[in-house]
Amino acid sequence: FFRIYLLTEGVTNNTLMIQPSLLAYSFQHPPGPVLLDVSSISPDRILLLDTYFNIVVFHGETIAEWRRQNYQDNPEYASFKQLLEAPQAEAKELMVDRFPFPRFVDCNQHGSQARFLLSKVNPSSTHNQQGSMGGNGEIVQTDDVSFQTFMEYLQRLTVQS
Repeated sequence: FFRIYLLTEGVTNNTLMIQPSLLAYSFQHPPGPVLLDVSSISPDRILLLDTYFNIVVFHGETIAEWRRQNYQDNPEYASFKQLLEAPQAEAKELMVDRFPFPRFVDCNQHGSQARFLLSKVNPSSTHNQQGSMGGNGEIVQTDDVSFQTFMEYLQRLTVQS
C-alpha cells in the first residue's frame, strides 16, 4: 500500500511519508516547525502532526482543560479561540488535495487518541531514563531507544570494527 503511494507522489509528499512534519502553536511563539521529539510536547501548546496519511491536532494539557471549560466561547478570550482555530484551518487546508483522504485526529494530552502523535515522536524521554533533549516533555512508555542513543550505538560499532 505505502509503496504504491511512494511511487506515485511527488518529493514533498514522499518526504512527509518518511519524515512527518510537526508544527507548534502557542501564545509565546508564532506558529512554526518543532522537533519531532517528546520534548516538543508541553501543556500550553497545540501541535499539528502531518504524516500524509494522518493529520493529528494535539492539545496540551492546559489547552485541553481551557477548551473543556469553553473559554473559547467567552469574548474575553478571543485570542484563545484564534489559537484553537489556527491548527484546525491548517489541517483542513492540508487535507484538501490529498488522495487518499487522510485520517483526521483531534486529541488531548494523556487522551486515548494521543497515541497517534506519541507513536511518531522520538522517545528521548522514556520511563526507563530521562533524556538529554531538555527533559520537559512528555514521558513515553516505550521500549524503543531514542535516535540519539541509536546514533551513539552506530558510532561505537563503526569505531570498533
